[in-house]
Amino acid sequence: MGKGGGCVPSKKRKPLVVSDDPPNADTDIPVPLPDTAIPEAGGFNSPPKLRIFIVFYSMYGHVEILARRIKLGVDSIDGVEGVLFRVPETMVPEVLEQMKVPQKADDVPVMSAVAQLAEADGLLFGFPTRYGAMAAQMKAFFDSTGQLWREQKLAGVPAGFFVSTGTQGGGQETTVWTAITQLAHHGMLYVPIGYTFGTEMFKLDSIRGGSPYGAGVFSGDGTREPSETELALAEHQGKYMASIVKRFGRPRTLQT
Repeated sequence: MGKGGGCVPSKKRKPLVVSDDPPNADTDIPVPLPDTAIPEAGGFNSPPKLRIFIVFYSMYGHVEILARRIKLGVDSIDGVEGVLFRVPETMVPEVLEQMKVPQKADDVPVMSAVAQLAEADGLLFGFPTRYGAMAAQMKAFFDSTGQLWREQKLAGVPAGFFVSTGTQGGGQETTVWTAITQLAHHGMLYVPIGYTFGTEMFKLDSIRGGSPYGAGVFSGDGTREPSETELALAEHQGKYMASIVKRFGRPRTLQT
């Protein structure tokens, strides 16, 4: 069957010939004709969408804001959808309360089973920095992927990062550098955004998080909200990753 739905005739098959002989009731068996009726609108099954899992840890909400904007970018690319997940919290509620950590929204599920990662066609991981490296909650999540590593279930999957830091020198780049080792051991394909965001990457007239390694936000003392430029960069990363994943074509859920 070709792409256009037409059949390719076999070279070995004899051509059909119209016979002048009268039909023989003993030997001539009626052959049912194929159903050529055009299906009604909506009768065609649309192919499953490619899925990019946006897996993040966000203590005060800055990374979550980026994650939601990234999802908008992913969903804007035809045939691709973003799926949000949180990683499990490792701190006890009493400590979180003392740190004045806000309650999390209920519309984003916690990825309690890391085996779900193998269902993704692409992965984007987001987290705040802790002394230039990922937060302990995200590191604990990666540390729990041993079975996936042993079976190399994530090998060949495109993946990227987005981060939050308190200051301009707080790790917008080093937080990603130190995280790339996770991808390397799993065999995942690191996808930075480079300078594909265009001229906005070169502007110096305002404070902006993000780098060629991925989207980012400056949280300051925790009260600073992401700027529109930071949000636009996050949305761009979603679009860019979706376009890269789309090049790989067939959803992993259909692969054998």
